[in-house]
Amino acid sequence: MIHIYTGNGKGKTTAAIGLGIRAAMAGKKVFMGQFIKGMEYSELKIVDYLPNIEIQQFGRDCFIEKEPTKEDIKIAKNGLKICEEIIEKGEMDVVILDELNIALFFKLFTVEEVISVLNKRDENMEIIITGRYAPKELINMADLVTEMVEVKHYYNKGIEARRGIEF
Repeated sequence: MIHIYTGNGKGKTTAAIGLGIRAAMAGKKVFMGQFIKGMEYSELKIVDYLPNIEIQQFGRDCFIEKEPTKEDIKIAKNGLKICEEIIEKGEMDVVILDELNIALFFKLFTVEEVISVLNKRDENMEIIITGRYAPKELINMADLVTEMVEVKHYYNKGIEARRGIEF
């Protein structure tokens, strides 16, 4: 199945990580590729506790508030190639493509390239895609789409991201 967690609300990556942990605890092998992200997030430590989870980051700094550079595009495209190879091998049970929708939004690669990669998956592989602005083409292809809607967020009161909660 293909799952998409999208929308402007908090919890997309958290939901994907929760599913990944659940799968790992059931003995499944999980790969998480994080697009855009290159900072030290607490979830990177999961691999110290669960050997059947692998995480790679395909970003540098968070450039959400500025334009991506040629280097950002190169890193993202290389990340998509790595994910394609992992999907083609078929050795993972769950593949999480974290912030893939944001990478598409910033045109780091095309939706056609992503669809080509997704079409190479084994029928028993779960693919989880996160990030705001999920394109219609992926929504139409997905088996499950959840939209996180922000109703209220403490960030709007000036509360900064906190280690272990937001990162």
